[in-house]
Amino acid sequence: MHDLRRQALESGKTVSRKARSKPSSAVSSRGNSAPNSRAASRNPSRNVSDDEEGNLSDGTAWSQCLYVFETLRLTHHGSTNSIDDMIMSEDADAPPDAWRMELSDRMEQIIDRKRSSVQGREESLSAYTHIITAQFAQPEIHSKLGELVPALLKSVKGGASEKETVVALKALAVTLITDPSDTIYDAVYQSLKQTISDSESTLAKIAAIHTLGTATFYGGASEEETQDVMDYLLEIIESDGNSVDAADNGEVVTAALEEWGFLATQLEDMEDSTEPAMDAFVEQLESSDPSVQIAAGENIALLYEKSHTELEDDEDAPPNDSDSDSDASSASDPNAPVMVKRYTVYRREDQLKHTLESLANLSTRRLSKKDKKSLHTNFADILNSVANPTRGPRYQNAVNQETGKRYGSRMTVRIHKAGEMRIDRWWKLHRLKALRRVLQGGFVNHYEHNEVVFDSLPIMIARK
Repeated sequence: MHDLRRQALESGKTVSRKARSKPSSAVSSRGNSAPNSRAASRNPSRNVSDDEEGNLSDGTAWSQCLYVFETLRLTHHGSTNSIDDMIMSEDADAPPDAWRMELSDRMEQIIDRKRSSVQGREESLSAYTHIITAQFAQPEIHSKLGELVPALLKSVKGGASEKETVVALKALAVTLITDPSDTIYDAVYQSLKQTISDSESTLAKIAAIHTLGTATFYGGASEEETQDVMDYLLEIIESDGNSVDAADNGEVVTAALEEWGFLATQLEDMEDSTEPAMDAFVEQLESSDPSVQIAAGENIALLYEKSHTELEDDEDAPPNDSDSDSDASSASDPNAPVMVKRYTVYRREDQLKHTLESLANLSTRRLSKKDKKSLHTNFADILNSVANPTRGPRYQNAVNQETGKRYGSRMTVRIHKAGEMRIDRWWKLHRLKALRRVLQGGFVNHYEHNEVVFDSLPIMIARK
């Protein structure tokens, strides 16, 4: 397994300048057909706020995939209540191992598909996922992994309903985070890619994109294979979804953008990959979908951040300019390493800054107040990081009168009573969002008990 410490919208579509210049085609027509209508017709304000965890939320239809999963879980009243009781440690009446017994039963049901109904498979998959999301169950599932993964893939490839496919993809993603393996990427890659390309369900495409990102990160993909997946995701972004038969589907493009950024956090040297990626991301800033714009902007900020690395022992320090990029982090932390610019991220930086500034101050009636607020907040951060790449999300230039230091990045996530996790780098934000997309409400429990999750985001906790 990888050493993770080292790796350490009104229409609901994205319509960029490139897409507007293309003639309509059969592909575009199919992309707007019934399979996409459900996702496209949702309210454009997809960002669900989370006041307890720094307003960190995800703006893709992955949340709708999770809605399908929760709907499945809640509609089976008899089993759901018992499962919820079993996983609640506060329930003194529940046997300590009740959830383990339930999990064992569900795994057997998933593995043994004989005489199972569609509804039965949906229920078993959703119950299994609910348990391993809420509990850290690596010891329980490890011995069954060789049977579970093929069984889950059968529901992904041959799901008799959209719900079965989506919940199986969700189950596979949580399984991979719970018990990573060096061999799973090779086993699941083709099936996930085929689902992304061939499925007529928008939700299945989105779920498969996110599961592909998880499988690449935790399933044993090499650096070369990771780059191949990123190139595949970039094709989806550059084509506005056309390459996977999802023409102008903002939710599919957003998912590809998010997973590209997540995987980019693994790669140390991004210089050769930066130019084509930046061209695609800048293009998507013109999208009519705020989720696409924000995901593209966050990737831009990440690439600027990655263009700066720590000063080597044999290098001379850059000029001590209080306004320089290399001095920005030390202004809030005098012990912070000196960061040095290694290459130019984007040749037309003045034009990019103008675009980012326009988005940070956008005023239009076509967007909801929530979407406008989200654009303003996120692009103010992104613009700040493009101008000063050593500054992370929610960076504040204001000086604390008591300490005489800049406040710096003030984005934090509460981890129960332990304190607050500071998200002061874009790579941390990308990984946090990726983990929360999969683990949802189980993130804190996995962060505390799942070494793999902690190793993905090894951040010091600032105790109160």
